[in-house]
Amino acid sequence: MNETIVVIVRAVIAFFSLLIFSRTLGKQTISQLTFFDYILGITIGSIAASLTTDLTSKAWPHWVGLFVWVLLVYTLQVLVLKSRKVSKYIDGEPTIIVMNGKVLESAMKKLRYRASDLMEQLRAAGVFYINEVEFAILETDGKLSVLKKSDNVPLTPKDMNIPTIYRGLSTEIIYEGKILDENLMKIKQDKTWLSKQLKDHGYQSPADIFLAVIDAAGNLHIDGYDDHVNRSDGITNYKDIE
Repeated sequence: MNETIVVIVRAVIAFFSLLIFSRTLGKQTISQLTFFDYILGITIGSIAASLTTDLTSKAWPHWVGLFVWVLLVYTLQVLVLKSRKVSKYIDGEPTIIVMNGKVLESAMKKLRYRASDLMEQLRAAGVFYINEVEFAILETDGKLSVLKKSDNVPLTPKDMNIPTIYRGLSTEIIYEGKILDENLMKIKQDKTWLSKQLKDHGYQSPADIFLAVIDAAGNLHIDGYDDHVNRSDGITNYKDIE
């Protein structure tokens, strides 16, 4: 029983320590997860786990070790921001592996990057033929950035000189049946206006609405709880497979 209480207390300490430390480190290790960042995350998590369950030693040394690791990561982040050389050494640099439809085998060999990896990431980017690629750049986090040749890029309204309407960001008005009064005031409308809009769309009450949003152009989109969707039209219908 005593061991259970100790584990619970140490788990709480480890949990809130990780919470505070992760807030201190910010979002960099998540948004730009390099292999080194991945190793650091695993190590810090392992120390926190030891702090929780390793009852053969005191909690204090584990917590000190956890603090030192987080401090080193924070210091490294500051150095990476301050020094381009340190950033290049720690994070590496983006590498061009396809240029003008030609694969640069020497660059791939240096990175130990396989042709199957290249084709997989190209398909994920919507490219199935290498000759359509102007540049393919392997980023420091392992993701592939692809620039298609100009004759393989879909036309946009700008290319055809077609004017478009600015829609901006949508604003939530109803969320899970509840009216967001603050957002309603932001668009300079009231509940009377909202009630009329709901009735015009065939809804009697905000409680019938799962989500209602409005864009900058004033277009209202409403998604009700009862969508009247025929669920038999699924992606997979096993009964049709013989």
